[in-house]
Amino acid sequence: MTPAERAMAAASWRTSMAPLLERRTGPRRVALDATLPPATRWNPVLTGDAGPAHDRFVRSTTDPGPLPASDDDIAFAPVTRLSRWIERRALTSERLTTLYLDRLQRFDPRLRCVITLTRDLALTQARQADREIAAGRYRGALHGIPWGGKDLLDTAGIRTTYGAEPFRDRVPTTDAAVVRRLHDAGAVLVAKLSLGALALNDIWFGGQTMNPWLLEEGASGSSAGPGAATAAGLVGFAIGSETGGSIVSPSMRCGVTGLRPTYGRVARSGAMTLCWSLDKLGPMTRSVEDAMLVLRAISGPDPDDVASVPSRLDFDATSGVQGLRLGYFPHWMQESPATDVDRHALDVARSLGMAPVEVSLPDWPFDSLNLILFAEAAAAFEELTLSRRVDELRAQVPDAWPNQFREARFLSAVDLVQADRLRRRVAMEMARLFSQVDLLLVPSLRDEMLVISNCTGHPSLTFRAGFVDVSEARSDWAPDPAHPLPRFSPPRRVPHGVTCIGRLFDEGTIARAGLAMERALGVVGERPAGF
Repeated sequence: MTPAERAMAAASWRTSMAPLLERRTGPRRVALDATLPPATRWNPVLTGDAGPAHDRFVRSTTDPGPLPASDDDIAFAPVTRLSRWIERRALTSERLTTLYLDRLQRFDPRLRCVITLTRDLALTQARQADREIAAGRYRGALHGIPWGGKDLLDTAGIRTTYGAEPFRDRVPTTDAAVVRRLHDAGAVLVAKLSLGALALNDIWFGGQTMNPWLLEEGASGSSAGPGAATAAGLVGFAIGSETGGSIVSPSMRCGVTGLRPTYGRVARSGAMTLCWSLDKLGPMTRSVEDAMLVLRAISGPDPDDVASVPSRLDFDATSGVQGLRLGYFPHWMQESPATDVDRHALDVARSLGMAPVEVSLPDWPFDSLNLILFAEAAAAFEELTLSRRVDELRAQVPDAWPNQFREARFLSAVDLVQADRLRRRVAMEMARLFSQVDLLLVPSLRDEMLVISNCTGHPSLTFRAGFVDVSEARSDWAPDPAHPLPRFSPPRRVPHGVTCIGRLFDEGTIARAGLAMERALGVVGERPAGF
C-alpha cells in the first residue's frame, strides 16, 4: 500500500472492526459453543468419488491356535486372535481385562501414556461381556476386547482432559459417538490415553509420553498414548485422531498399525474439535486386519457431526492383490525420509503381483494449506486464548499452540479463502492420480503427502515394514540447542513403517494391500524389549 492507502485503511479500521468487537464484548454479545461447527463444511467427494459399490466384510479364517501359557504372549496378541479365543471361551474378557489393567499400571510410570485408568468401568463391562457370551449372545469381533481411547473422546462421568492443564478436571455427561459404538460392540474401555496438549505432539500435563522401543525419545503425537500403549501390549487396540499426522507419526515411531479413515466416515461427535474440516478418528492396532475390525465397528454418521456421512466398506482379508496398480513417487523413494525399508516394501509389493506405476504431482507450495488448520484451530480455542488460560499449557515454545493461536489472529481472511480454493485444486489433482492407480505407497512422514492427504480427506494406512538404526532420538519439536536430544553409539534399532494412501472411502483396498505386504514382510510380531 502507498502511505495514503495505509492512512485511509487505518482511519476506517475502528468502524470496520466494531461489529467483530461487539460480537465478543458488546451488549449483544453472542457466545459460540465449542460444539458449534461452521456453516460451511469440506466435502472431499468430487464427481465419481463415491467409494465402493457395496458393503462386504470378510475376516481371515486363520486358526488362532491354543491360548498361550504366558500372559505376555496373550497381551501382545492381535485382536484377530484375541477375539477368536474369547468367542471360543478359551479366554474370558475378565481375565484379559485384568491382565491389561495390571500392565497399564505397571508400565505407565515408564511411558506416561495413561491419563485415567477406568478400572471399575472396565471390570463391569468385562463381566457383562462374559455373561453375554456364555449365554450365546456374541456381538462380534470386539466383544470383550479391552481398548484405550485418546483422551479427547468424551466419556460420561469420566474426565476427558484433552491432555491440557485448563481441562484436566473436565468431566463430560455423555459419551462420544465412537465410544457409544464401541460400547455397543461389547468392547471394554480400560484407559483414557495421553495426547499432546490440545492434540499437538507428545507433551501433556503429566509429562512426555515415551516410545516403548526407545525410552529416550517421545512417542510422537498427538496420538502418543494410543501409539505407546498399543506397542507395549497394554491394550487390545486404541482409538487415535489425526488432523495433520497424529495417527501416522506415532504409528511410525511406535511400530504399530494406524488407520486414518476417509474424512466423514467416522463421526466425531463428542470428540475435541481442533479443526472442523480436517479432524478424523481412527484405530491404532497391532495388525492391519485388527484396524479393519475396529473401523467396521466405529464407522457411520451421527446427527451431531454435520460432516459425517453414510459410507460403504468393502474388505476381504482372503482375497489377493494381483493386478492392483500401486502408484509411487520415484524421487520421494530416493530422498529422506524414505529408507531402504520403504524401497524394499515397493519391491515386495511388486513380488506379490501388484503393478508399480510412477506418478507425480505439481510442484506447488502445499504447506500453504496449513493456513486452514491454523485458522480453524485458533477459532476453536479462541476463548482459551483471549482469556489467557492458554498460558497454563506446559509447552510455550514458538511451535506450540499458544504462540500458533496468537499468530493466527493475524492471518488474512482473503488468504484463507485462497487456501480453500487451492485445496479444491489439490483435490482435483488427487482425483487425477487415482484415475491412474488404485492406491499410493509413500514414505510415511513425507511432508507433502501428510498435508495433501489430510486436506483432501483421503484414507491412509501406516504399518510396520521393517527396522532402521537411529543414532539420535527423534522429536516432533523444533530443535532446542539448550536441550540437545540424546545420541546413541552404537545406533539403536527401531521399527519403521510405510504408508498406503487410498481412494476416498476405499479403505478396503489399502487394507488388502497392507495385509498382503504385512504377511510377506514378516516383521509385525517382534516386541519392544522390557514389556
